[in-house]
Order: sequence, then structure tokens, then C-alpha cells
Amino acid sequence: MNLDTLVSVQNLSRYYNTLCAVNNISFEVKRGQILGFLGPNGAGKTTTMQIITGTLAPTIGKISVAGHDLLDYPLKAKAVIGYLPENPPLYKEMQVDEYLKFCAKLHNVPHHAMNYAVNRAVEQCALKSVRYRLIGNLSKGYQQRVGIAQAIIHTPSVVVLDEPTIGLDPIQIREIRSLIRTIGEEHSVILSTHILQEVQAVCNHVQIINRGELILSDTISGLFAQMKTTSMQIGLRRPPDVQVLKQIQGVDAIEIQDNNHFRIQHAADNNPAEAVVEKAVAANWGLYELIPEKRTLEQVFVELMDIDNAEANNPIDINSVAAMNELTIKEAA
Repeated sequence: MNLDTLVSVQNLSRYYNTLCAVNNISFEVKRGQILGFLGPNGAGKTTTMQIITGTLAPTIGKISVAGHDLLDYPLKAKAVIGYLPENPPLYKEMQVDEYLKFCAKLHNVPHHAMNYAVNRAVEQCALKSVRYRLIGNLSKGYQQRVGIAQAIIHTPSVVVLDEPTIGLDPIQIREIRSLIRTIGEEHSVILSTHILQEVQAVCNHVQIINRGELILSDTISGLFAQMKTTSMQIGLRRPPDVQVLKQIQGVDAIEIQDNNHFRIQHAADNNPAEAVVEKAVAANWGLYELIPEKRTLEQVFVELMDIDNAEANNPIDINSVAAMNELTIKEAA
């Protein structure tokens, strides 16, 4: 395995009786990478995270963490993983400092290094003001911070975070995202989420899973390339016949919005904006508005999901998709 590859997943599948939750997926996580593992509820994200962290056995497949085969050398592999499940494993009757020392012992942090490890986690997760308070008395945001602190207390090579901002308010979400970016400077991070903006805000690589299958693996810049402008709106005081607009080079289709407004469809690599302006000026059409439109991240996501085709073959839970979109809208706001 390449020294820069910290997690290698090969031909991974997981069945629950006849239900295939994860279907023959393969991917790698490089050193210093923040990988967004994106998909709707029920897509197989949590199952995949549980298998990678060794809390759930795969039906088929091979997982290697920092060069250690997870099935052959589970203790060595798990020792270099930090894991925050969707529901943080907190003992709410313990103080933050007490709990982190307990977690350090579980991860075999040497006694002479324990105070340093706890202080470092407290500092990284901004827990100094609450370190001697009972976890059960903390806000949801601070409890999430404690959950992340226990995941990094032993300075693991790989940190796995499953829905780390679920249930947080907008301010807490921004704080946790900033914390994840900071963690990504020293660790490789796998961030499992169904929130589109989560990936856009903190990750440098993205994988999209749907119905247990990987349907995209790309860099964030590559995903943004799929959001290139493919249409524009124009406003003309003296518009010509629509057939004249269709004849402009690069124009694929015209949508009439009202007497003065039109939407021009075009290929992502053939923007006719300059040609439209030249024609409008030469023919005195009175161009007063030209607004490029980009596909949103949500549109790209839905297209990749191929929801129409999926519904025809295997109906999906529309409520889950609606909830995902609602969360996305709230996050964007």
C-alpha cells in the first residue's frame, strides 16, 4: 500500500440477510485528506463507517488502516482510528476532564503523556471553559466537541466522524466545521453526512453513496466543475423574434419567461454570453440584463442520484429526500 494511503477499502459488501446495505465499494483515503462521504439517509454511510472502524464485520471485502489489515490485525488497525459515532459515546455523569482521561486510558495513552494528551484535546476542541463541568450539563454543541475530543485524544492517523453537526444550531455548526478543518491539518478525516453544504464547507474530496453503491468519487474542485454555468437569463427592451436568438452560436435552447425576459440554455464549455452581447448591441435590442446561472450543488447531487430511474426500479423514501433538502436549505441560510 502507498505510504500516503491511510485507509484502503476493497470490494466491501455488507448484507443483512437478503438486504444489501453496502454493495462492492472500493476507495482510498490519503494522508491529510478530508473525505466527505455523502448520501441520503439509508444510503449505507453509517454501515460503511462502522465497518471501517471495526465495530461491524463486513460480509465480503478487505479494509486496511495505516497498513494494518483490519480483520487480521484488528488491535493495531483500531489503535490508529478515532471515531465519533452519530450518537457520541459520552458518560454524562462524568466531568469533561475526567471523561477524557478515561478515554486516554482506553486508547493506551502512556501515563506520563496523559495530561499532555488531555490538555491538547481540550485546547483543540475549545473545551477549556467547561473541562471541569459535568458533560450532562453541557449544551449539545459542547457535547459534540467532547465527542470529537475523545476521538482525537490518542492522536490517531484517521478520524471518522459520523454526522458530527446533526441537531446543532447554526453557530454551533460553524464552530464544529472550523474544528474539523483544524483536525484535517494533522489527521486524515472521513466525514459522513447527508448535508450537502457540510461537504462543500470542509472537505477536499467527496464520495457519494446511494443504495449502498458509490456513484461518485472526485475532488471538491471536480465537483464544482460540474456546477459550471449552463444557462443565463437576459432582459431585452426590444427583443427580436425568438428564432433570431436561437441562431446565435452556442445557444442550445430558448425559454421565454415574459415579453422581455428569456432563459438561454447552452453547453457548459460553450458560453454564448459574448456573442449575445455583440448581437444585442449591433441590432439595438436594448440589452439591460444578463445573469449567468449555475447549477446548484443540490441539482448536481440529485442528478447523480438519478432519482427518477431509482424510483422506477426501487421506490425510495421521499420523506427522507425531503428532509435532506430541508436541512440543506437551512444550512445554506
